Amino acid sequence: MFRNALWIVVFTCLGYSTSVHGQGPNVVLICVDDLRPELNCFGKDYIHSPNIDALAERGMRFRRHFVQAPTCGASRYAMLTGLYGPAGNHALFDRAKRLDRDAVDVPPSMPKWFRNNGYTTVSVGKVSHHPGGRGGPDWDDSAIPEMPGDWDRHLLPAGPWQHPRGAMHGLANGEIRKNAKNMDLFQSTEGDDSIYPDGLIVEESLSQLDRLAASSDTKPFFLAVGIIRPHLPFGAPAKYMQHYRDAELPTTPHPEKPAGKTTWHGSGEFMKYNRWGKTPNTDHEFALEVRRHYAACVSYADAQVGRVTQRLAKHGLTENTIIVLWGDHGWHLGEHAIWGKHALFEESLHSPMIISYPGMPQAGKSTDAMVETLDLFPTLCDLANLPAPEYVDGQSLQPILESPNETGHPAVAYTSKAKTIRTDKYRLIVHRGGETELYNHESPDGETSNIAAANQTIVSTLKKQLNARLQVAK
Repeated sequence: MFRNALWIVVFTCLGYSTSVHGQGPNVVLICVDDLRPELNCFGKDYIHSPNIDALAERGMRFRRHFVQAPTCGASRYAMLTGLYGPAGNHALFDRAKRLDRDAVDVPPSMPKWFRNNGYTTVSVGKVSHHPGGRGGPDWDDSAIPEMPGDWDRHLLPAGPWQHPRGAMHGLANGEIRKNAKNMDLFQSTEGDDSIYPDGLIVEESLSQLDRLAASSDTKPFFLAVGIIRPHLPFGAPAKYMQHYRDAELPTTPHPEKPAGKTTWHGSGEFMKYNRWGKTPNTDHEFALEVRRHYAACVSYADAQVGRVTQRLAKHGLTENTIIVLWGDHGWHLGEHAIWGKHALFEESLHSPMIISYPGMPQAGKSTDAMVETLDLFPTLCDLANLPAPEYVDGQSLQPILESPNETGHPAVAYTSKAKTIRTDKYRLIVHRGGETELYNHESPDGETSNIAAANQTIVSTLKKQLNARLQVAK
């Protein structure tokens, strides 16, 4: 399915001998759920994000990073495997079933590749789709691993939220989502970071980091930390809301529902929560409250990032650790009258990525090179001086890290009903029924004016590129 003969030959010839490659740098991968490029260091000066901003000063910001899918599970599949894949949230569980049937048919994931090359691999929080990486009714059944054999430890401290499913949508002090209509869309509660699930996730991450640091002189580590906020519901300690109580937020661009055939949807994930009878598309003040609470969650997530980077520094590991901050997809805050992800518009697919590594020549710079999530796997291998996995669909970003003016490459994404390719100038969306959307990003109209009917030659050219890219995964 995935050029199996080639990767098996590569796997065998390389032998995965840690003695050949020696001691490599550590890797810390920080995954943040539903994070738009809504950060000070990405030009949003109304956002309080000092810790991520500090990381950006030591690294490179990828200002045009696009994910493979506007939903958690499929996007994380691409990040963790380096492959285009299924469009649904159970993509990694389906991969686990294939592994169980015939492991030879499934190439190693990124954590497995690092583990086989001598790294201790640890995941805490939401790194794969289910926090803690297990299935079952409460996502805590060890007999149903999401990524079998890939992590030395795959953890989720549930605390008062009882289990990973409870933590995923947990509000303050152990409140669990049972029926979403009875759970508030947002809240801001007095207390320290531990009153929401991410506080416990990062506390466990710090404990794991302490443990890994103790043996890092003899064995490098790959630590993945998955922060849940700003995923719905938008709950964060009240101290983070203080930054936004009186904040002036910019006007939401193109807030109208688009006409014609698009991937617009009715924001079902958002609308099912208790909204006190209000709808943000018709209630301007309520829309601002939603945006302020989203921003507070971003600042809460930023504080958790700071706890991890500060603990790295305390152990003296900053100068021997690659750090990546990655948003698993974007999130509409009213653009196109959507409150959520799951569309193929820019807002759903555009997320922040920052890469920092010791001795990088362009520290503090940003790049407008277009890149994709699945580029991360080969990039980390290059930076860690590991053999390159030949079977992945992405390409290493090391040339861009060394020269931010490099051009990058078009970005591809998909849902179960449509697929898209984004180039410097255009976005083409092709629906399952054959309908097309074409948007010109050099026009002020952007993704509000479908110009496909008048530009069929461009549509045909981009469709061929899109199909050729996705054919790789067949």
